[in-house]
Amino acid sequence: MFVDRVRVSLRAGNGGAGVAAFQRAKGKPKGKPTGGNGGAGGSVILEADSSVATLLRYQRKPHHAADSGTHGEGDLRHGRSGADLVLPVPLGTSVRDDSGTLIADLVEEGQRVVVVPGGRGGLGNAAFVSPTNRAPAMAEQGEYGQEEWFTLEMKLLADAALIGFPNAGKSTFISAVSAAKPKIADYPFTTLEPNLGVVSFDGREFVLADIPGLIEGAAEGRGLGHEFLRHTERARVLVVLLDPADTQPSPPSEQLKILIGELGRYSQELAGRPRIVLLNKSDLAGALEEAEILGVMAVSALTGDGVRPALHRIADLVERAERQAPERRGYILHQPLGPSFRLKKEDGAWRVEGRAVERAVGFADLTLAEAADMAAKRLARLGVDEALREAGAVAGDEVRIGDLSFEFTPDIDEEE
Repeated sequence: MFVDRVRVSLRAGNGGAGVAAFQRAKGKPKGKPTGGNGGAGGSVILEADSSVATLLRYQRKPHHAADSGTHGEGDLRHGRSGADLVLPVPLGTSVRDDSGTLIADLVEEGQRVVVVPGGRGGLGNAAFVSPTNRAPAMAEQGEYGQEEWFTLEMKLLADAALIGFPNAGKSTFISAVSAAKPKIADYPFTTLEPNLGVVSFDGREFVLADIPGLIEGAAEGRGLGHEFLRHTERARVLVVLLDPADTQPSPPSEQLKILIGELGRYSQELAGRPRIVLLNKSDLAGALEEAEILGVMAVSALTGDGVRPALHRIADLVERAERQAPERRGYILHQPLGPSFRLKKEDGAWRVEGRAVERAVGFADLTLAEAADMAAKRLARLGVDEALREAGAVAGDEVRIGDLSFEFTPDIDEEE
């Protein structure tokens, strides 16, 4: 089963919590702080892998999660980091976030993108030792791993795309010239999925994709062809296959007009790609004359007549396109960081949202004065106090961050 578009839920691992611990010694009630840090949560990574041909596994199992980090322990024992989850995807897979933004296009073997970073581990009390605080009793909670939805879409990486009307003989053609062996039958819409074959002959080689048959209106969603037009987007060359048989609803000249029109409605750039037009089934009566009138090459995928010269012509166009644009590189979008927090009014209180502010107050025990004081200073440094004042908050207003609720006190000293 060929699956080329899926929606998946990917969740990063949670960070482990830091711990507050002390090395007990005679005459020292608390002793030396020895609390270790929590381990970081694993990230979710997508990796282009040529051994993967379809996104079927993600249709069957759309939810995936990385391992969480473990908690820190005493004696400066840090928690183990969670293993990253590396998910293989076919070459030519694009990745969009839930807002529809294209964040990566993975076309090279081994190319990776971290789609959901793991949660950070919490600091143990040993990490908070300073000249002014020799025995801190506070420790941080680990950061929760985020869960996000993504759309994965695969587009075939072919040098040439074979397009034509249903039952034009595309499957027979690719079967005859490559190692691909598609199912072939004498009725419209034989091809229910794209076929990809490597064509090797006379020391030359290129990859040919058989795109399911197009019909008039495909660019607007009619017929199976619309579902697979995206697979022509990466092809360097278009191979248009015309069918002179009486079973087609349109003569070859009209087929050519319709096919190019559909490509243009889908993408003007695609319609302008280098192309070769072949009239298939040259063994039929009148086919050679029809090809001569149209000024196109005649071939017979069934008998092999004219196929080799046509393959040389396709290879010439592919090589020329490669010289003009030799690399088809993927990319990863490095998105600029957005605001570290968002502020909104909620049931008479102020709600502050964002990973940075949640991290700032993520202490194991905020009833400790030193933890509460550090959390307040962190929020002030992030600009939360200033943003609240500008929004109209006054001392005593309720402020909510996650499950935490506290009164706004804007006069905290911002120095550590």
